Amino acid sequence: MFDRHYKVWPEQVPKQLELPATSLFHNITVSALRYPQHAAIYYYGTTITYQELQQQAEAIAGYLQNAGVKAGDRVLLYMQNSPQYIIGYFAILRANAVVVPVNPMNRAAEIKYLIEDTQAPVALCTQELLEHIAVHTGQGYLREVIVTAYSEYLKTPTDLALPEAVLAPLERHSGPGLTTWQAALAAGYGPGPLTAGPDDLCVIPYSSGTTGNPKGCVHTHHSVLATTIYGAVWTNAQHDIVHLVSVPMFHVTGMQSCMNSTLFVGGTLVVMTRWDRKVAAELIQRCKVNTWRNISTMVVDMLSDPDIDQYDISSLRSIGGGGAAMPAAVAAKLAAKTGLTYMEGYGLSETIAPTHVNPPQACKPQCLGIPIIGVDSRVIDVETLKELEPGVTGEIIMRGEQIFQGYWNRPEATSEAFIELDGHRFFRSGDLGYYDEDGYFFLVDRVKRMINASGYKVWPAEVESLMYAHPAIREVCVISTPHPRRGETVKAVVVLAAGHEDTTAETIITWCQDNMAAYKCPVVVEFGDSIPKSPTGKIMWRLLQEDEWKKSAP
Repeated sequence: MFDRHYKVWPEQVPKQLELPATSLFHNITVSALRYPQHAAIYYYGTTITYQELQQQAEAIAGYLQNAGVKAGDRVLLYMQNSPQYIIGYFAILRANAVVVPVNPMNRAAEIKYLIEDTQAPVALCTQELLEHIAVHTGQGYLREVIVTAYSEYLKTPTDLALPEAVLAPLERHSGPGLTTWQAALAAGYGPGPLTAGPDDLCVIPYSSGTTGNPKGCVHTHHSVLATTIYGAVWTNAQHDIVHLVSVPMFHVTGMQSCMNSTLFVGGTLVVMTRWDRKVAAELIQRCKVNTWRNISTMVVDMLSDPDIDQYDISSLRSIGGGGAAMPAAVAAKLAAKTGLTYMEGYGLSETIAPTHVNPPQACKPQCLGIPIIGVDSRVIDVETLKELEPGVTGEIIMRGEQIFQGYWNRPEATSEAFIELDGHRFFRSGDLGYYDEDGYFFLVDRVKRMINASGYKVWPAEVESLMYAHPAIREVCVISTPHPRRGETVKAVVVLAAGHEDTTAETIITWCQDNMAAYKCPVVVEFGDSIPKSPTGKIMWRLLQEDEWKKSAP
């Protein structure tokens, strides 16, 4: 068992923790019993209490069962952040079924794949996405779609600038297999007994691989409860938590670090359907938000707003996240503005969010943190699979209660994802990193994201981190570009910060040459208005990389 990190272990956190032998839905039941009139959800001015959350989840669950959803059936949840997402998530679990969270960026062909892969009989959907899934209703496994509009949960007028999709009234939707959300609620069906337990399937998030179709990561109620509870215990979250939910809840960070951990302790979720830096700052100010788990690019964006000092965000007492390293320059700006240290963590769809988090009292910058409660993590050589010493880069592996069961219907991929070490089964993360003498882990890059320039190994994430210290750089993505002599070399795609529009590529290259090893320095700098990001806020480096090499293809 890796224990090098115990010297910096948070005092209030147990190193091992017995998990409840329940289903995830019991968290809602308990919080509704304790705090029936407390706000579970705050949605642009409208409040949904824990009592209402439980009642509506059970009403939708009853409808699902009446529509033929059986225990263990997979149900698609295809919508952006909203009260309906949370209600629908727990309704599926209350029906003893399995949640399949769907990226709202997915379109018809991707939806068809998910329907066929999971054999889902029913889906919950919002109207702006309906056209992409309605075409599949009645064509195969999918029998019914329950459709809603975000505006159905805007009960209180608001002066906030809301996305068009949120303001849009519910349209008239008709057709075979289509049911409105309100009709499902009003049907009056009560669910049967809650039979799902810790070993039953709970959630199957799909992870985007390097090639081919995404793979479903099979999680039980036990593995989902693990990071739900570990996350709350790690930060000593209490009933008074007011949590800004700006990352998508279809993604494991939003699902676990935001939604499930907060509902477990009976706190309040301040839900945003789409990211808007001004609305986020206003919600922090208006709702006295004290906790914000996010993607670091959101903090970069908020702090780059010229009007940020007009907002009072002093209520924040805990901020952190994962997905991408927090640039040191931005972390310093955050600390100056709020007095807070950005607490970085690390996890994957396969681990249903964190396996590593920085100890709150001893965060290290641009660091994944230390293995959390019950997690044994090591670093191995990618080729020989031998365990490596501190400071040596290799593949990060881990084992713990939150590790998935395997890939849905992919036994070969599941087998390849695990390795046996010291008599234990470890998950191979596919991420390159190392740990230091104190047991802190650091990410270098993905196993397949490396630039080999004349034999020199360049890790793009490291170069990006260094480049963020340049005052003219707002965002940067480092990729490889073909080179006649070196095979490939380093290219940086840069978005300039406001007021630095006159900065030249030569200026940035010269600065890099002054601040990092020559072989790491970008040879090419390309400017753009934006860098493509996934719905979770991660920079889509692979898209830029593929486009770059296509340009030079014969």
